[in-house]
Amino acid sequence: MAMETEHRPRRHGEPYEPYERYEPYGPKRRTHRLPAALRAPFEARTWRELGYLLLSLPVSVLLFTYAISMFSLGMGLLITFLGIPVLAAALAGCRAFGAMERARARALLKLDVADPRPVRADKGGLMSWVGGVLKSGVSWRHLLYALLHFPWAVFAFVVAVVFWTYGWALFTYPLWRWVFPVYAGQGGLQLYGDGAHNVYLDSPFEIAVTSLVGLVFTLATPWLVRGLTMVDRGMVAGLLGPSRLASRVSELESGRGVVVDTAAADLRRIERDLHDGAQARLVALAMDLGMAKEKLAEDPQAAARMVDEAHGEVKIALRELRDLARGIHPAVLTDRGLDAALSAVASRCTVPVRVEVDLPARPAPAIEGIAYFSVSELLQNISKHAQATRATVEVWRTQDRLMFQVTDNGRGGADVSAGSGLAGLAERLDAVDGILVVDSPVGGPTTVTAELPWRN
Repeated sequence: MAMETEHRPRRHGEPYEPYERYEPYGPKRRTHRLPAALRAPFEARTWRELGYLLLSLPVSVLLFTYAISMFSLGMGLLITFLGIPVLAAALAGCRAFGAMERARARALLKLDVADPRPVRADKGGLMSWVGGVLKSGVSWRHLLYALLHFPWAVFAFVVAVVFWTYGWALFTYPLWRWVFPVYAGQGGLQLYGDGAHNVYLDSPFEIAVTSLVGLVFTLATPWLVRGLTMVDRGMVAGLLGPSRLASRVSELESGRGVVVDTAAADLRRIERDLHDGAQARLVALAMDLGMAKEKLAEDPQAAARMVDEAHGEVKIALRELRDLARGIHPAVLTDRGLDAALSAVASRCTVPVRVEVDLPARPAPAIEGIAYFSVSELLQNISKHAQATRATVEVWRTQDRLMFQVTDNGRGGADVSAGSGLAGLAERLDAVDGILVVDSPVGGPTTVTAELPWRN
């Protein structure tokens, strides 16, 4: 159950609650009349996970047999040159099985594991590919999965089948008990027998107890199956997916792409602002001054009026250049830090904004700039879209992270997944290992919490 969020600004001295408490706004979950324990045996997830465990046995037998046979053959042939390509073929086959296992986990367990990077051959040709396969840690992890998954699949298959079949068989015992007196010549299911004494489950009380025990098994089996598939999830993600280093490199490459695109967009914006604003105004100013120069001798009063108008245009051009420079990097941020810079931004907002900055020192300049422009963009959104009457900006440090929170009492409904400006802001923060969390139910209020690395 999601916790209710109290939208009261954090006061100085109060401990900060982690950002996990702020849940992104989304559609409300469907309520169920039955509790989860009673729904579990009939949910699609339970049957998918059970199907995964049942399929794991034949798949693991095939994979284990292939891996052991090919690996043993390759090791035995290492005394000749043939052992090396056989080992490479064994690892390549394991990688192919791994792709199938990732697809099976994606379909039945809803576990989306990224494909590892393909084999990198330094040069073209078969031997270069063989060397790439043998040097790839991913290939050896696929072989390890083939060896480890087989005993686990046997265990999980036996446990799942036993609990599932016994649970449903005992639970439905009152429905099929008639088979014993009709076809077996006995009162019911035999519980004990030694030739002299026989105990059958045939009385109403015994039948009810048997069905009750079956019900307990039936209700417990989905959670047991879920626990078994958690091990499979860990094995697939840990052994068949990309390594942590490769994932980190991919994240950094993606973050670098976001930074490059953002920088290019900023340059285009600056060029457009200069071309349409200050540059056009300066061109017009130069033309006016040229005309004033021509009229200076024949009509001094008209020339004076034109110079006075040009003086006004110069002031406007200077204001536009000052605004443009502030958009690139404000001087107040460099000279006085986030407190003064954010106070200046808040003073230009269309709603009253209270700013609280509690920092023991200044973070890295790059992080400080990202925090400044992020808060500026959030305040612009409040001015344009929130229909709020007040807002709050809080900035503080917790351990090695710079935190800021922007709250308004507007109409809410902000959603990062909608592809709005918040999505671009989240991408920019993610490019520097930052996090953006939005809590904005329809009707408000809206709370945007972000954290950035301190890096000082």
